[in-house]
Amino acid sequence: MYIFLNDKIVPESEGVVSVYDHGFLYGDGVYETMRAYEGVVFKFERHLERLARSAALISLALPDLQFIANAVTSTLAANNLADAYIRITVSRGKGPVGLDPQLCKAPTFVVIAEKFKHYPETLYSEGAKLIIADTRRNFSGALNPKVKSLNFLNNILAKIEAKDKDAFEAVMLNHEGFIAEGTVSNIFFVRHGTLCTPSADVGILDGITRETVISLALKNGVPVEEGKYYPAELFEASEVFFTNTTAEVMPVSRINDVEYRIGKITKFLHKLYREEVSGDGKVKAAE
Repeated sequence: MYIFLNDKIVPESEGVVSVYDHGFLYGDGVYETMRAYEGVVFKFERHLERLARSAALISLALPDLQFIANAVTSTLAANNLADAYIRITVSRGKGPVGLDPQLCKAPTFVVIAEKFKHYPETLYSEGAKLIIADTRRNFSGALNPKVKSLNFLNNILAKIEAKDKDAFEAVMLNHEGFIAEGTVSNIFFVRHGTLCTPSADVGILDGITRETVISLALKNGVPVEEGKYYPAELFEASEVFFTNTTAEVMPVSRINDVEYRIGKITKFLHKLYREEVSGDGKVKAAE
């Protein structure tokens, strides 16, 4: 396996980062995950735009976006990958111990590309089990949810809750008790024929898969509502699913003690998304 580190491709054994890197010491950095289908990256430009936004919000200097695009292409080629998981990580870089960002002279830039490991088909045919976590989503006034940050402890604590209860994913509420998002996903549910999802102002990361699903729904006659919802409204839903880059559209069969069927809207949007990733929604990594 080969890694792109800073300015070149290196073997995995040489893809090492200093213990003085502020990404390691403080979680000071940003990242982005993507999928390549048949050798091309889905929504590549949007992912790069979001990476640039995250970096700008924490005053982190990014390499040139064309350089990043070429690095992704090179990493896929070096590993001879067509169907792949890709992660771009940019940290503040190596520097003395201390919080001052100016202690770091240059960012650390890493691209990892691995053969994509598909989720078990039973999750799509039977649905995933979720819980409502006690751990709340970070208050947006403390950490802007538009930053896809390396500091993921908040989400990890919720994931531990899910694992302890034999659940696949955890739904996190915001500080007001509204549904926010999963640990690595956006939440959707169907009520009275309308597709509902928490709005950005409840403190969520505006997922690119989320954005794609909303667009597909609206284009195909499925009404969409973005709003503020309490768990009680989620429990009243007829269908629930979550979205992210790797799972795409994942149906939910249970949240806490409430069970759901995999309904026609979930199946329809899953089908549309699969068609999208195999069609015009793909953008060549070299472009």
